[in-house]
Amino acid sequence: MQCVDGDLVGRRLGCQVEGGSLMAAKSSAVRTADLTVAQYAALLPLAQHPGISAAALARDCLVTPQAMTGVLKTLQVRGLIERTAHPWHRRVLETRLTEAGQHALTAADTEAVRIERHLADEFTAEEQDILRALLARCVQAIERDR
Repeated sequence: MQCVDGDLVGRRLGCQVEGGSLMAAKSSAVRTADLTVAQYAALLPLAQHPGISAAALARDCLVTPQAMTGVLKTLQVRGLIERTAHPWHRRVLETRLTEAGQHALTAADTEAVRIERHLADEFTAEEQDILRALLARCVQAIERDR
């Protein structure tokens, strides 16, 4: 199959890096905890940075603040997070995991880590280091073009 620019889909780096299979596997893994990948991605930094603002969380997850607001509303309705006014900056809402949110994150993360370990097992330690370095360069290139 050819792309709009005439290049073959199989030669595109984006297809090689993602290929859809990793995203599908992670989606399936986090679904066991009744989460979407976007919800899981939001819960991870919340566990590491309790009280983080929605704007900072959006930056952490590489999404727009509007997209993060939608994810947070769903998580709040489900009782997985709570949002309270910052003690000094009343217009800023701090976001924290609830006990139910921590349980959902733990369940989803257990499955996601299993997939990541299975993937890592395909490479030697040296190959993993090389892959991490190459992927870091990919991220840098993407961020330069923003």
